[in-house]
Amino acid sequence: MTIASIRLFRQWQPFRDGTYRCSGGRSAEGFDSTIVEIIARDGTTGYGEMAPLGSFYDPAFAEGARAAMRELAPKLIGEPSAGIEAINRRMDLLLKGHPYAKSAIDMALWDLAGRRCGLSLATMTGGAEGDSVPLYRSLAQAAPDAMAARAQKYVAEGYRRLQVKIGLDVREDIGRLEAVRAATPSDTVIFCDANGSWGTADTRQFLLATRSMDYTLEQPCATYEENLAIRHTCDRPLILDETIDGIDALLRALADSLVDGITIKLARVGGLTKARLIRDVAAARNLKITIEDTGGAQIDTAAYSGLMLSTPAGLRQHTVDFQNWVTVSNARADFRVANGSMGLPDGPGLGLEVDPVAFGEPIFVCAA
Repeated sequence: MTIASIRLFRQWQPFRDGTYRCSGGRSAEGFDSTIVEIIARDGTTGYGEMAPLGSFYDPAFAEGARAAMRELAPKLIGEPSAGIEAINRRMDLLLKGHPYAKSAIDMALWDLAGRRCGLSLATMTGGAEGDSVPLYRSLAQAAPDAMAARAQKYVAEGYRRLQVKIGLDVREDIGRLEAVRAATPSDTVIFCDANGSWGTADTRQFLLATRSMDYTLEQPCATYEENLAIRHTCDRPLILDETIDGIDALLRALADSLVDGITIKLARVGGLTKARLIRDVAAARNLKITIEDTGGAQIDTAAYSGLMLSTPAGLRQHTVDFQNWVTVSNARADFRVANGSMGLPDGPGLGLEVDPVAFGEPIFVCAA
C-alpha cells in the first residue's frame, strides 16, 4: 500500500518543572515539537515526532527539521509504505545528512506498519522482554542544595535512577554530585553527564576527586579523541551519548575498547530503523544500552520505549518518560509509571490514540 498523504503539525511543549539547564549555561523552556502524520491509500495512519532540545544540544533545530521535512515529504508520496528500509535509503539519497529531519518520518512508517499488521513496535523490532522499562530522571544544573532537593523530590515520586548534569566548574560539579549522593538512598543509581563540556584535564580532576563515590560517567568530553584519551584513567563505567551519531561511531568505539555502554537518540541517528541497527550491534557486544530521544511527548516516548522494550533486558540501562516532563500531550496512552519503571501502552504500532484535530491546522500538507 503506497503513501497517499503526509501532514506536518507543530506543538509547543512547556517543561513541567520550569527552565531546563545543562552545561555551558545553555537552557530551554520546552520542546518545539514537529509531528508527522502519514496516511496510506487504504486509510491506515501512522504518527511520528521529532523535538530538539533548543538549537544548542545537537546539530538540529526545529525550523530546520520542518524545512527538511517539507523538502522530503512530496518525494515520498506514492512510495510503498511498508518499504521502510527502502524509504530510508531514498531519504538519504534525496537529502544528504540531516538525520533528525528523517527520524519522525521513519517513526510514522513504523507506527503505520504496526497498525496495519496488528503488531506492537516492540514485537516488530525483536520481541518484548518483560512489560516495562527502567526510568531515570535528569537533574538540571543548579546550586548543589537545589539539585539535592530536586533529587529527593524525584526519589519520592518513585525514580531510582538519577542523571546529575555536570560540565561547568569542576569544583562546583564535585559539590553537586556530593550533595545529590548524600540526599538520596544508597541504592539510587547515579549517572554524571557532562554533555561533552569538559576537556581531558577537567575530566581527570573530577575522576580523582570522586574516586570514592559510586556513579557512572557519561560523555565527559566532546570529541572522540578526548574521550579515548581519558579512558585509561577512568576507573568507572564510561557511557557515550553525543558521540554515538551512527553505526560507524559505534564500530570505532568497539574497535578501541572505549565504551561500557551507549545512549542512542532516535533523532540523532535518523530514526527507529537506524537506531535498531546500532542497538543490535551494541547488544551483540554486551554493551549497556539506553534508547531515548532529544525530546517530545507521548508519540516520541512510545517509539523509543518500544525499541527499548525489545532490547535484551540484561543490557538495558534506562530510558526517560518525556511525556511527564511537559505540560501538554499529543496522544492518549496508558504509560504505567511506577516504582522507577514504565509500562508501555497496549495496541498495534506505537499503541497510541492520536487526534490530529487537537493540534490545530497543519503547517504543511502534501498528497497524491
